[in-house]
Amino acid sequence: MNFIIKGGSPNAKIRIENQVERDGIITFDVKMNFDTPEIPEQFTVRFDFPSIDIYSVWSPSVRYDRFVGVTWKKKTSTSRLASWMPLHALVSADGKNRLTIAISDAKTPTAIATGVHEHNAEFECDIRFFTIKVAPLTEYTATVRLDLRDVPYYDTLYAVTEWWENECGYKPAYVPDSAKQPVNSLWYSYHQELFADQIVKECALSKPLGMDTVIVDDGWQTHDQGRGYITCGDWEMAPNKFSDMRKFVEDIHALDMKVMLWFSVPFIGLEAKQFEHFKDMLISTPDFTKSVYVFDPRYKEVRDYLIDKYATAVREWDLDGLKLDFIDSFALSEGKSLEDDARRDYQSLEDAIDVLMIDITNALREVNPEILIEFRQSYVGPAIRKYGNMLRVADCPNDCFRNRHNIINLRYTSGKTAIHSDMVMWHYDDDVESAALQLVSIMYSVPQISVRVERLCDEHKRMLDFYLHFWKENRDTLIDGKLIAANPESGYSIACSYKDGKAIFTSYTDIIIDCRNYNEIIALNSSRSKTLVIRGANAKGYKVLNCMGETVSEGVINGELCEIAVPLAGMICIK
Repeated sequence: MNFIIKGGSPNAKIRIENQVERDGIITFDVKMNFDTPEIPEQFTVRFDFPSIDIYSVWSPSVRYDRFVGVTWKKKTSTSRLASWMPLHALVSADGKNRLTIAISDAKTPTAIATGVHEHNAEFECDIRFFTIKVAPLTEYTATVRLDLRDVPYYDTLYAVTEWWENECGYKPAYVPDSAKQPVNSLWYSYHQELFADQIVKECALSKPLGMDTVIVDDGWQTHDQGRGYITCGDWEMAPNKFSDMRKFVEDIHALDMKVMLWFSVPFIGLEAKQFEHFKDMLISTPDFTKSVYVFDPRYKEVRDYLIDKYATAVREWDLDGLKLDFIDSFALSEGKSLEDDARRDYQSLEDAIDVLMIDITNALREVNPEILIEFRQSYVGPAIRKYGNMLRVADCPNDCFRNRHNIINLRYTSGKTAIHSDMVMWHYDDDVESAALQLVSIMYSVPQISVRVERLCDEHKRMLDFYLHFWKENRDTLIDGKLIAANPESGYSIACSYKDGKAIFTSYTDIIIDCRNYNEIIALNSSRSKTLVIRGANAKGYKVLNCMGETVSEGVINGELCEIAVPLAGMICIK
């Protein structure tokens, strides 16, 4: 390949070294040097790639519009420490890898962009470095990995994740078993209407259904119930809601449930008592027309304050974990970045975020080695996996399409970190099959539920009870097996997770279940078809269940290809 370097600082010496090709994978180092420290300007490594049998783009940050793009409007995967990851793939119509581009450095702001030349049907591929200003430096090195192997696209994504973990220094955090248990998350169901006695009653109802942890979200720290973050920053409980947080946690523990508490890491509001003290240590300069600002972690005083708040809360309230929110809001605004301030001990924002999160994690683990730490899209990349052991899909209330789509995306790029669904909710008057689709769509993640159990009708309770216990019984296959999914360009038509001869399929639009390579098969019907077509299970017995776990039919499969009625949000079990 012919690589061209474009742009960069006039004083920078930029070059490509150590290019190696082995078994269909090309790696090379991008190096830059200055004689004296200097803020680097953006530069690009560009190359062309023939558009042969390429149908779509796969990227963690290009989630829905996966058409290939053109040179004047390239499909672009952005990355920095607190948002997304440096990964971008070109995929064939039958789901094979054609080119997967990855960068070893997941901390520096970068972007990978591709688009087709209209005059020669070749992709113009850009790998851009320093897309956001960073602190002055004298040298920089990153490795670029180009995977050209003719293999299923998901195998190249799994390989990049392993490369980051094993060769690029991004060792993921320890994942306790409790990070892989269903959660009652209170945001959609309660929002800021949080009161200790109500939550204890809710947990007493949700525990028998299979939920083992409760996440107390935004609202515990404020009297206000009108949303917004104007009071964030002090992190003191609202006494009209929680008169004794330690006693509340003890009450939840008595139900054999764990407790996690929400904190918005970057935010400090105008009504916070600490605002006056920190008002000149913020990324966004107060103009007193806004209500909330973002801490600047480049100040050690800021970092020490935040770390102490979280560690003290875990220690004094006996919390089992924290939901640390909005990490991606640590971002420099235009023209506000690198001015000198002697009180800062870091000039680089990305370095400061890294140190902050490492120190938070270490402090919390000193208090509780089994601590649960949840992050959510878009702060889900290899660097973030060093700190957190639960990664959640970004908010998509009552949207089973986006939920399952993003779950699969996260599973491909997160190794053994526990992947959680966005909180599942539905209308209390919806029919049970429609409500059950929300559960069927999240089977390859740890379920988070956000409905008030006391408001559920009997059918909804039976459905929720059935699917959460089904998930627990099959957890090993569902979240520890190898996940594969077809047609990424269409939001995935069918998915399968398999382990030790057992496979669990979910049919989204493709209704053909290929059983030929497995001993035991379970297929969930999330499609609008009233039947599933079973291939390769001749003479095996089957049982069909509806979404509440009731047996609808059973028998023996007759023939190499057999069409069997399976109700919406129901399943067929084949042995």
